[in-house]
Amino acid sequence: MTDIKFSNTTSLTDDIVDILRDRILKGEYVIGEKIIENQIAAELCVSRTPIRDAFRQLEYEGLIDYIPHRGSFAKGFTRQDMEDIYSVRKALEQLAVEWAIERIDDAEIEKLQEQMELMEFYTKRKDCEKVMDINVAFHEIIYSAARSRFLAQILKSYQDYVQQARRATVSDEENLPVIAAEHKDILQAIMLKDVEEARNRIGIHLDNSKNRATIKWHIK
Repeated sequence: MTDIKFSNTTSLTDDIVDILRDRILKGEYVIGEKIIENQIAAELCVSRTPIRDAFRQLEYEGLIDYIPHRGSFAKGFTRQDMEDIYSVRKALEQLAVEWAIERIDDAEIEKLQEQMELMEFYTKRKDCEKVMDINVAFHEIIYSAARSRFLAQILKSYQDYVQQARRATVSDEENLPVIAAEHKDILQAIMLKDVEEARNRIGIHLDNSKNRATIKWHIK
């Protein structure tokens, strides 16, 4: 019997997609490994129907290759994937921080300061999970302050991939002080309303994040 708990707020298919996506991105299925419907259905104690639906979604996302008469195979996460996603993320987040500086209000700046204080506190305690949650919240405040529904939708579309990269880097305690310092630099630039410095600092942070994730995952 599996000890996986399914959500009460999302569909069974969505839950299975999340489980399999997480495994593929973490490398639990190596690139080219066959993923067998019957085995997944037996493990999760579900019928094959939501498994098939989940496979179709993951094929659409580019994480599974379906080959007729052979089955479904993990595509995994390659160095090129890492390069691409961080290039896209860097361009979008530099735009987000630029718009945020133009549109942010005092309450949002205060929220960023609060998140920064929490990040420093939990960094000293070496609490990786807390730092990761705060990291997410910090960036989401910037997204919200940009006041663009279209940009927010694009940023949301790749958060599953970003979250795996965050988890890979933030889960290493030795990275925590550097990550905190990078966020502090971003915050200071926002508070000074220095667009060029904020774009530069968020670019440095994301370049470093990409390097940390590549090393952590041993991506080739």
